[in-house]
Amino acid sequence: MNSNYVLPVTIVVAGALIAGAVFLVGGGTTPGGGGSTQVTARDYDPATDYILGNPNAPVKVIEYSDLECPFCKEFQKTMHQVMQYYGDSGQVAWVFRHFPLAQLHSKAPQEAQAAECAGELGGNEAYWKYIDRIFEITPGSNGLDLAQLPVVAGELGLDVAAFNQCLSSNRYAKKVSDSYAEAIALGAQGTPFTLVMVGGEAITLPGNQPYDSMRAAIDAILVGGPEEGAPVTQ
Repeated sequence: MNSNYVLPVTIVVAGALIAGAVFLVGGGTTPGGGGSTQVTARDYDPATDYILGNPNAPVKVIEYSDLECPFCKEFQKTMHQVMQYYGDSGQVAWVFRHFPLAQLHSKAPQEAQAAECAGELGGNEAYWKYIDRIFEITPGSNGLDLAQLPVVAGELGLDVAAFNQCLSSNRYAKKVSDSYAEAIALGAQGTPFTLVMVGGEAITLPGNQPYDSMRAAIDAILVGGPEEGAPVTQ
C-alpha cells in the first residue's frame, strides 16, 4: 500500500468518530447497530469481482449489498452519482459484492445468484445492468416476483435458456455465501455495508450513506494521494 494514503484514511476514521453525523446519517437494513472503523480487507480481484470504473483506480468503493434491501436500492442511485463525478477521472471505481440477509429477505440469495449468472453470460456490463434493473423493478423488502429473474435476463439480450440452467444449477451459491461471510467478518451488521479502500486498507461506512458523505470520505483520501497524482477536480 502506498504510504501516502495511510494518513488520510486515519484522518477519516478519526473524523468519523468525532463527528459521526458526517458519515452515519444513513439508514440501513440491519438487525443491529454499527459504526465506521478502519479494517484490512480484500481488494478488487478481477478473477471474482465485477467493477464499474477504472480497475486500477487508487480508490475503490466496495459495497456489500442485498438486492431486496430498500436502503440498498436508494444507495445504488447514490453510487451512480458518485461514479458520474469521479469515474471519468479514473480515480475511483466501484465493486459490488453480495450480502443477502436471508433471514429478512429469503429471495435475495437467489437474486444474487441471478446477477452472477448474468455476469457469466454477458460479462461485466450485463452484471451491472442486471443489478440496476432488479433494483428498478423490485419494491424491496422481499417483494420481487422471482419469475422476473429470467425476464430481466431476456430484456438484456442474454440467452434465457442458458440463464435458467445457470440459476437452477446453484453454481454461484457458494460465491454468494462466501461474500456474505466476508462481510460479516469485516463487521457488517446490515445493508448496505461499504468500504472505501486504498490497497488493503479501508474505512467502513455502514448504512445508506448520502452523496455528500461519500464525497467527503473519498475526497479526504484523494487529497492525500501520491505527489505525482493530482486530486480529483470538477
